[in-house]
Amino acid sequence: MKKNGLLILSLFSLCLISCGSKKLRTQELEITNSQGKTISVKAELAVTETERNFGFMERKHIPDGTGMLFIFKSDQTLSFWMKNTPHPLSIAYIDSSGKIRDIFDMTPYSLSPIVSTSSARYALEVPQGWFNKNQIKTGDFIDLTPVKKY
Repeated sequence: MKKNGLLILSLFSLCLISCGSKKLRTQELEITNSQGKTISVKAELAVTETERNFGFMERKHIPDGTGMLFIFKSDQTLSFWMKNTPHPLSIAYIDSSGKIRDIFDMTPYSLSPIVSTSSARYALEVPQGWFNKNQIKTGDFIDLTPVKKY
């Protein structure tokens, strides 16, 4: 019985590792800031519930200029946390038109919810400070044409 328990635990751990390391589709996205400058970000696309739930968990390094776009089927109040996420992130909540509604910094490993202030369809996580460095603020727009099919 003890061996079966260890086998099940080992298989479960292997599944978690393989599920977490699954390569997500990527898409180059363009954000236009209030100065009219276009900034590109290479975003992994988290489309399924499993992909959205796992997100950047366990990732120790997220390169500058990359991120993860969480895609939802409908507009709603969104809430994220940093459970099991060691890398500091910033998150932008984006409505269905591509307008950035909120930008928040997030603390590694925090279980405190970061809630959108209005309905959003998308959330974009990037390394903390990336939005500020690129002068991206609430009210700026992201071209979501490449991901509207999801």
